[in-house]
Amino acid sequence: MLLEAHALTLKQGTGIATYARNLAHTAGSLGHDVELLIGIDRGINRRDPLLSEVALSDVVDPKAIDPLKWAGRAVDWTIGVPGGAKAQRLPAPRIVLDPGSGTAAERRHPTQGAVRLWERSYLHFNRFGRRMAIVPEGRHDLFHATRPTPAFVKNSANVYTIHDIVPLRLPYSTLDNKKYFYNMIKHIVNKGDHIVTVSDFTRRDVLEFFDVPEDRITNTWQSVSVDSAARSISDDDAARDIGNRYGLNFKEYFLFLGAVEPKKNISRMVEAFAASGTTRPLVLVGGLGWQYERDLEMIEDERLLSWRFDGTHIKQERRVQRLPYVPRASLLSLIRGARAVMFPSLYEGFGLPVLEAMLLGTPTITSNTSSLPEVAGDAAMLVNPYKIEDIRDAIKAIDADADLRAELSSRGRKRAEFFSPERYAERMKAVYDRVLG
Repeated sequence: MLLEAHALTLKQGTGIATYARNLAHTAGSLGHDVELLIGIDRGINRRDPLLSEVALSDVVDPKAIDPLKWAGRAVDWTIGVPGGAKAQRLPAPRIVLDPGSGTAAERRHPTQGAVRLWERSYLHFNRFGRRMAIVPEGRHDLFHATRPTPAFVKNSANVYTIHDIVPLRLPYSTLDNKKYFYNMIKHIVNKGDHIVTVSDFTRRDVLEFFDVPEDRITNTWQSVSVDSAARSISDDDAARDIGNRYGLNFKEYFLFLGAVEPKKNISRMVEAFAASGTTRPLVLVGGLGWQYERDLEMIEDERLLSWRFDGTHIKQERRVQRLPYVPRASLLSLIRGARAVMFPSLYEGFGLPVLEAMLLGTPTITSNTSSLPEVAGDAAMLVNPYKIEDIRDAIKAIDADADLRAELSSRGRKRAEFFSPERYAERMKAVYDRVLG
């Protein structure tokens, strides 16, 4: 099995990276020999494999001009990739891999690299209106793209996961090329052997927007797993971790997880937080996405400054704080230590932060739109994400009511069982058995 997992190479974690990581583990547990497929900047020189390995992990000056790369782009733009993109098995790592890249943790799986995989598939599709062939080393009975990709492997069953169709549903919220996105999705739902979605909501969206037989598209939901060592950490240890690292007190802050981008609804959330009157801070964990200027202005608004007397000095503090990146272990501690996780997004194909919060027993405020009620069930406070007063009232209620927090914590853990790795494996097995006959 060849599993497209390019999202794992990104410096900051994404929901698709988590999906790819979980899917690789799940497919392996089902008995598949999993190889990962990622994009690389340059091919492997077999005569100097060590130097090639170093080059794959090298940091390139973004201002530097690479004539060969630009020449390659010009060729791909003109004629596409009619012969297919060759993938090469990467050597077993001998160098110290960048711990900030998800592939460092996943290189226990054999990995193949295709030069400029995403860019070349995009250029090929724009030139010919069809998928680019990938020519991997070895034979693979199954190719699974973890996000919509106009690429395929010959003589393999080709499966594609569609997480959402945000560029079409909320066109104002993304910078995607909408014409390309529409034509590319239309093509892969017609040519792929099977389509997987991560929620019933996304499945219905795809069926509404595209002409695809219902029996060729399956919702498997998602799963998230937390290893037993991380889950066994005591509250005292988690409290020390977040206190030492971030100066936060256990259960004395609200938490948001996600990139700063329009669909995350950050400005309304911050307005509601300011109006709630809570004295506890709001912590946002996530990098900058796109069209984030207005949200950053809201986060940095001087109205959200406060003053605290620590017994010796009067200190200025921000009621809204942003942490661009948090290591996975500390992220779990932050979720466990939050009074509540807030996720009033406008649109989500699944909403992993809601599941992660429920799994760790943290009360959650989320939206009554898109897939989020489907994930949360009766285990979260659901709000209209377009109404600031709804979000404000939920914050006030969950902040003041310890019994409500305890009830949501209990319901959340129970609801998370529906998305367990074991149940997810059963759903993926059914899909793979079907396409492989």
